[in-house]
Amino acid sequence: MQDTIFQQYIRTKSVFKGDRDVLRPSYIPDFLPHREEQIQQLASILVTALEGERPSNVLLFGKTGTGKTASMKYIGKEIERADSGLNKVQFIYMNCEVVDTQYGVLQNIGNRFIENFEERIPFTGWSTERVYNILREKIDDEKRVIVIALDEIDQLVAKSGDDVLYHLCRINDDLKNAKVSVIGISNDLRFMEFLDPRVKSSLSEEKMVFPPYNAEQLKDILQQRSKLVFEDSVLESSVIPLCAALAAQEHGDARRALDLLRVAAEIAERNHAPVVTESDVVKAKNKIELDCVTEAIRTLPLQSKLVLMGVLMNHDRGDGKLTTGDLYETYKELCQSTSMAILTQRRITDLISELDMLGIIHARVKSFGRGGRTKEIEPSVPVVEARKILEEDEILSQLRNYKLRYQTTLM
Repeated sequence: MQDTIFQQYIRTKSVFKGDRDVLRPSYIPDFLPHREEQIQQLASILVTALEGERPSNVLLFGKTGTGKTASMKYIGKEIERADSGLNKVQFIYMNCEVVDTQYGVLQNIGNRFIENFEERIPFTGWSTERVYNILREKIDDEKRVIVIALDEIDQLVAKSGDDVLYHLCRINDDLKNAKVSVIGISNDLRFMEFLDPRVKSSLSEEKMVFPPYNAEQLKDILQQRSKLVFEDSVLESSVIPLCAALAAQEHGDARRALDLLRVAAEIAERNHAPVVTESDVVKAKNKIELDCVTEAIRTLPLQSKLVLMGVLMNHDRGDGKLTTGDLYETYKELCQSTSMAILTQRRITDLISELDMLGIIHARVKSFGRGGRTKEIEPSVPVVEARKILEEDEILSQLRNYKLRYQTTLM
């Protein structure tokens, strides 16, 4: 093999003995620890589909990483196994973060029932009514039960409203042969407030809540997966308990625990270490947190990036606590330097609140009694790394060596 840049990273022995994708949230094991109760409950609701009857619509709630998607996909696999060769039930899973429009959802479902490629519903161009009618015709071709699981259903409602849910919940009124049941999965309990009362009553015939995992449960999940990917001697005894404890502190998120263990093992592997240690887990935690910050900053709108750049520049200059008024003056200076349109102070106050909500800055309200109120603003992300990410933007790259002229007021 020729010498290449990858030569130094090619390992004679890997810390992984199996497929590392087992440590990704997308992997569905043959057994889901500590979700037996929820799976049994779902099975008792959906068994009627195998008997040719329409199951109740169900809403699954729970924070991120509490096993909602994994349980639903597990049930989907079980339905397909039980229905093998009978063709009584069709299970459809769809992530509404990916398909997030009314047209997209109906088109996606409709095309599952159209085998002839030339007859398929196009990605765009038809009226929603036409797509719905084709979907209804194709579904009703034969006697069967269709279970449609819509993951991240709150994203669909936030972007496109509840019209598509209304169509899917009421489609049974227009069908003669087939029956349709809808399962919604969401980590936002409040999205129900935005639904039409008729959709709300149809969709939430049954509700299930998935509680967060505790540290002991996360430990069991990690041990189950680690047996499939690591030799017994590869993990230090404290690695799995530490990953479980760190993830349990953050809403009992199993995805977080799995990511910590996988990234810690990858860090050890890159360092040609034979054993994954506690220090690898700490490095993995810092890396994952930085990756989250990086993604959040990189995807900000340009005006929000300018506001954040103003916060970071003032922090670099050592101005201490920054007020909303001072930040607005800095923002105006940066807009002039980059030839960007200047938004009103009211709009910038809203952008400050959004950055605060994302955890990128910390904005604390300070009252001066009769003198009014303002916000004290400071960054809550690593300043040097955040500036590098912002300077990747073509427009903000002009500010790489810029020195602020505006002097902030000392409080």
